[in-house]
Amino acid sequence: MGVLELILLSVGLAMDAFSVSVCKGLSMKKLDVKSGIIIASFFGVFQAGMPLMGYLLSNSFTKYISSYSHWVAFILLAVIGGKMLIESITEKEEESEADFSLNIKEILLLAVATSIDALAVGIVFSAEAIKPYIPVLVIGAITFVLSFAGVAIGHKFGNKYEKKAGIAGGTILILIGIKLLLDGLGVI
Repeated sequence: MGVLELILLSVGLAMDAFSVSVCKGLSMKKLDVKSGIIIASFFGVFQAGMPLMGYLLSNSFTKYISSYSHWVAFILLAVIGGKMLIESITEKEEESEADFSLNIKEILLLAVATSIDALAVGIVFSAEAIKPYIPVLVIGAITFVLSFAGVAIGHKFGNKYEKKAGIAGGTILILIGIKLLLDGLGVI
């Protein structure tokens, strides 16, 4: 695998994490660098870890996981996106003044949901006899950078559009989940 191929693969894998990071940034009144780093770290680690896990487990139970991964990702993103939508729609004026709070459980679920498709990349690494160690580091680093940028971009727009941004963020999460489901079912 060449450098350009690896970079393009990494960017492609990071797009879901980037989109979700934008959604998390939408809810920040002030750019919280520490939370941005935590969010980006979760996405980077999981996006790097899944191909490694796929590589290491490629001969055992990965074929069973890949059959259902699109359903798992869809359910997780739909639940989190739906929660975000409901909170944005029902949010009262005094609640909108509250500061952003980082929910580690939610970030963990989002990191898992957005990285499940990367498991298949590890299977490809195994099938093609590609050593995954350098590629997973590149995948993780690019995902980290794009996720942190996503938080910052989301913050910039969220500050301007507040309630509409929360609705948009929840809708985007649900749409990403639907896309992953349709892709997994072979519809698109």
